[in-house]
Amino acid sequence: MTDDALRPMGRTRLYEQVLERLRAYAAEHRLAAGDRLPAERDLAQRLGVSRASVKQAVVVLEVQGLVETRHGGGTYLLRDTLDHEPVERLVERRRRLPDVLEAREALETKLAELAATRRTESDLTALRAALAHMAGEIASGGHGEEGDRLFHAAVTEAGHSPLLAEFMASLTDQITESRRESLRQPGRPDRSLAQHHAILDAIEDGEAKRAAAAMRRHVRTVAKVRLLEWEPGER
Repeated sequence: MTDDALRPMGRTRLYEQVLERLRAYAAEHRLAAGDRLPAERDLAQRLGVSRASVKQAVVVLEVQGLVETRHGGGTYLLRDTLDHEPVERLVERRRRLPDVLEAREALETKLAELAATRRTESDLTALRAALAHMAGEIASGGHGEEGDRLFHAAVTEAGHSPLLAEFMASLTDQITESRRESLRQPGRPDRSLAQHHAILDAIEDGEAKRAAAAMRRHVRTVAKVRLLEWEPGER
């Protein structure tokens, strides 16, 4: 019988401890979006750790869209808090994201191709409305997540393939996760909106191959996220 009470103790990565200190520092000093963190060298000295550990912590905050490091200009908050996702949850998302994106490319490329030949006028109306919604969100300073969701749902509907739609529905949570990850990349909302317009143009023109190619390019752009470049390191 295994005694769970005496199982091996986990060890926290040093940069995870730095993350907690930075979160507490931001809360204590009431830092908000636009405020700058102390320089990495100063943080390392004050925390008694290496600059490498501070850098690793900052990279995690960047991956989560909480800060932005400007070349030669320091690190700035993008939100009013440094409350971050636990690193182990981030590691798990990093592990499954490639599979999710692979499935999206396979399914959504085919759906765009089908949509180009099967779409109805009501389908086109829904696609246009989704892009207008996304444009409005971006213009208001948002990432366009709801408009993005509406657009891809409208492409699925326009494909008129019940079985492929079921497959897409089974991936709803994972697709939402990949959407959020992609749209918080710098400059990504506007780029995604432009790619959506290219997909819609091909669907409107009834050009199946062009629609499929446009969707494939889009999903491959979605796959270019900082999370997949991040190496969590060993405990």
